[in-house]
Amino acid sequence: MDNSVAEYGRIKLKKVKKALEGNRFEAYIAENAEEAGKLVLNTIVPSLGKGIVSWGGSVTVNGCGVKNWFFESPDWEVLDTKAKGLDASGILEVRRQALLSDLYFLGTNALTEDGVLVNLDMIGNRVAALTFGPKKVVVIVGRNKICADVFSAMERVKEYASPANCIRLGMKTPCIKSASCLDCSTDDRICNTWTLTEKSFPPGRTAVVLVNEDLGL
Repeated sequence: MDNSVAEYGRIKLKKVKKALEGNRFEAYIAENAEEAGKLVLNTIVPSLGKGIVSWGGSVTVNGCGVKNWFFESPDWEVLDTKAKGLDASGILEVRRQALLSDLYFLGTNALTEDGVLVNLDMIGNRVAALTFGPKKVVVIVGRNKICADVFSAMERVKEYASPANCIRLGMKTPCIKSASCLDCSTDDRICNTWTLTEKSFPPGRTAVVLVNEDLGL
């Protein structure tokens, strides 16, 4: 990584961390995805003891290496929607049960400089867990997700993150050809439920790990 880019990222992330803490989130900074994974496992998880863990679909979380640790841990039961043998109804039930987990991981579509998490979900399980249910929520965020304000964050989601995710998931939506949101009404539409998380309630329930690296979509 170019030193000037890395230093710029550190300065930016420190400001966002302060804003998040002012909004009652726990906030941490990691230099890269590997360090973020270690931070989660060495700093956040030990205070929780043991229990049930799950996660929402996230390229960022996948890249941090925490999932394998939980699969191998005798102290944690994993609710995994990707488990072999699950049909559509089974996947839905796992997602429902995940809302009662002790620990839940997800990424975020965007994060404003003043510490607001901006998300747009297809099914709603991811933003539901962020809002209520799991005892502890950990959001891992690459520096590329940071936007000036809610308006630019929503624009980022509609004009970049959602089309890119539709391409990644093989969805049959017009944005996979236009590379821009056309506000479709297709069965594969992934843009259904917005959430703006301005504060963590209870204070500290949601931890945000800021990563000085471009991660996820």
